[in-house]
Amino acid sequence: MEGDFKALIRAAPIVVTLSHMSPPIRLLLATLFILGLSNCGSPANQTVIVEFWAMGQEGEQVKALLPEFERRHPGLRVRVQQIPWSAAHEKLLTAYAGDAMPDLFQLGNTWIPEFVALRAIEPLDARLQAWPVDALADYFPGILATNRLDGRTYALPWYVDTRLLFYRTDLLAAAGFAELPPTWEEWVRAMIQLKARAGSEHYAILLPINEWQLPVILALQREATLLRDHDQYGNFQEPRFREAFNFYLSLFERKLAPPVGNHQMANLYQEFANGAFAVYVSGPWNIGEFGRRLPAAVQPHWNTAPLPGFDGGPGPSLAGGASLALSRTSPRREAAWKLLEFLAEPEQQARFYQLTGDLPARQSAWADPALAGNRYAQAFRRQLQQVRATPAIPEWERIANKLAYHAERAIRRQVSADEALAALDRDVDRILEKRRWLLSRGLQP
Repeated sequence: MEGDFKALIRAAPIVVTLSHMSPPIRLLLATLFILGLSNCGSPANQTVIVEFWAMGQEGEQVKALLPEFERRHPGLRVRVQQIPWSAAHEKLLTAYAGDAMPDLFQLGNTWIPEFVALRAIEPLDARLQAWPVDALADYFPGILATNRLDGRTYALPWYVDTRLLFYRTDLLAAAGFAELPPTWEEWVRAMIQLKARAGSEHYAILLPINEWQLPVILALQREATLLRDHDQYGNFQEPRFREAFNFYLSLFERKLAPPVGNHQMANLYQEFANGAFAVYVSGPWNIGEFGRRLPAAVQPHWNTAPLPGFDGGPGPSLAGGASLALSRTSPRREAAWKLLEFLAEPEQQARFYQLTGDLPARQSAWADPALAGNRYAQAFRRQLQQVRATPAIPEWERIANKLAYHAERAIRRQVSADEALAALDRDVDRILEKRRWLLSRGLQP
């Protein structure tokens, strides 16, 4: 600003001194000049506001971390918009279409391929080169992999989740199993005993039939690829997926699991407490829910454990969680990157866990006493060492919904397993039709 005033004076064709002006004019010009110089250095004019969209409770709780960030960066302020998870995907797409993306935003890690395909996300590799060499190694490898496509890093995990077993220790012991069975074969034997003791109205395990996760986990444990030919076609009739799918259906055929969805359970926690089922495959959000909702008499008698594997446990589970990404078109990317770096610090991730119960993506954050002393969370730490991602394509969410639909039809015996898998492949091939068209023309889907 000061240079602009000097340039203006130098460029003036006629030099006019203040002494040649009337007193009121001299006073006015002097005041404007002083105000101009003072405004050039004003902190208010230098303040940058970072627009940050976060989902669900995270959008509310993250605000508690921001005073420290703003203290470290006096010229930056953060405006958080809290978005319900149910509306988040559509709102982000609408913002992209309207050229109104936030500077920094949270998204489920299965959404990353879609937003990369839209060219809505700024790659982070150049910025990550300034990080310490071992910083990225501090992330759970399987989770970090979901943030990378074609060798480039497009987002960083903010918090992580995966699926494992929640189970009644007392009921398992009463069935004659003092230790957790390490394989699915032995787990089935344990569940048969649980079912025999529970009676016809109770079950060994709850597997909501409107969820696609367990069939996919079992398939990934069998090394099934799910898709084929560079993710252009469904591959659900191939022997490894078929074997995993038949094993999944057998849990219902043997009446070890009830054929019900989440919406059909009146009160999941009450049913778990009264022994309606002894095992539940779920994620870390239920650690807090079980702690709050189970009766005091049941609290000493439940625990968590990694999933068994077909060849010995723990077997792999799904790589889940939420990530943070920069908008590619944001004019405030540098400021937004500072905020992302701050939220990625192990200390902030540990504090965020204390606020939300969301598990940290940085492994060093797990040394925090709140996590190190939580026996339920430690099973998740072991499971997170073995997680695998679903196919990194924008169409995966639609494919997963189709998988759940056809699996439910097979569970209800409306179709055979072979018919369900054939129909699933046909539906998936239709979903991937545009992808094949683009690839056939050398275009990026």
